[in-house]
Amino acid sequence: MSKKTVLVTGASRGIGKAIAVKFAKKGYRVVINCVNPSHEDMLAQVKRDIESYQVPCLACLGDVGNFQECREIFEKIQKMFGSLDVLVNNAGISYIGLLQDMKPEDWDRIVRTNLTSVFNCCRLAIPDMVKNQCGKIINISSVWGSAGASCEVAYSATKGGINAFTKALAKELAPSGIQVNAVACGAIDTEMNHWMSDEDLLALIDEIPSGRLGKAEEVADLVYHLAYKSNYLTGQVIALDGAWI
Repeated sequence: MSKKTVLVTGASRGIGKAIAVKFAKKGYRVVINCVNPSHEDMLAQVKRDIESYQVPCLACLGDVGNFQECREIFEKIQKMFGSLDVLVNNAGISYIGLLQDMKPEDWDRIVRTNLTSVFNCCRLAIPDMVKNQCGKIINISSVWGSAGASCEVAYSATKGGINAFTKALAKELAPSGIQVNAVACGAIDTEMNHWMSDEDLLALIDEIPSGRLGKAEEVADLVYHLAYKSNYLTGQVIALDGAWI
């Protein structure tokens, strides 16, 4: 397993960090990424956490929603590790507010970060995976990509795009021995939800039959399972939401 390499985008905190550390624990060589320079110290700490498991780690600051910057990251991966075995498209941001109040530049930013980044990373990872006749692509989505959320129209649209992207790409790559799946997260206890008041949070939890928020580590466990096993499971959008939606 030590010769396998995984890229996790948006890995400076939250779900991305948990996924990266999970793969490190399992002996993978890990590539981590974030876009925000203010999170560079956090990314460096994740790198140290990963290396504590005696596996190499490449940390790359850059915008995977920009094709040229994404290409430069992949060039670094190729130089250090060779081809990717697993790609986890986790990079994402949210926008909360009425669509009528949303600025075009905010729309462009969320689409670039949440959806275009998935295209860019897949576009650059696929050629080597096809050549090797194996590979795993796991996209981190949301239940709102299927159900839609009021005041999160743009976010829902990008996650719905990821779901359709996953199903279509899985059909395209199945003959090459590559599996493509998505994890549609429900309410996960990360910083993305920390804007909520205690009252709102309790109301949200009351709606979830499992009676709690999910944990980032639970997402990581599922992602690792999809990467390590289930070679016949592909084209699926798997909800991890405590029976919420």
